[in-house]
Amino acid sequence: MEKGFFYKWLPIIFGCHCRADRSFYFRNKKFPICARCTGELIGMICSPFLFSLYHPNVIYNLLLMTPLILDGFMQLLTNYKSNNLKRFFTGLFFGYALCNIFIISIIFTLKCGHNFAKNH
Repeated sequence: MEKGFFYKWLPIIFGCHCRADRSFYFRNKKFPICARCTGELIGMICSPFLFSLYHPNVIYNLLLMTPLILDGFMQLLTNYKSNNLKRFFTGLFFGYALCNIFIISIIFTLKCGHNFAKNH
């Protein structure tokens, strides 16, 4: 396994299990995180750019997070086995939505602080 920066820190940041059977490979090298966490990472990276074009509300973002939760729990609690493509896309939607909610909360906090300062 690689000992580079990303191979060390990405699994720690994401709390990833790094299972080989649930990871993508490129040129016979395993990605540092699993397919689901890879999707989450790409969703998080894309979110700020896409947020500048479209501001989805919190309910829409919560709905985007639901497939990962369902896929993960169905796999945990039943005989259902997901595949890496499903894991990637559920992770992509979840990471995108999670980052959007974070951005929305920052904007809300800034507006509240601005309104508070304006009134005092």
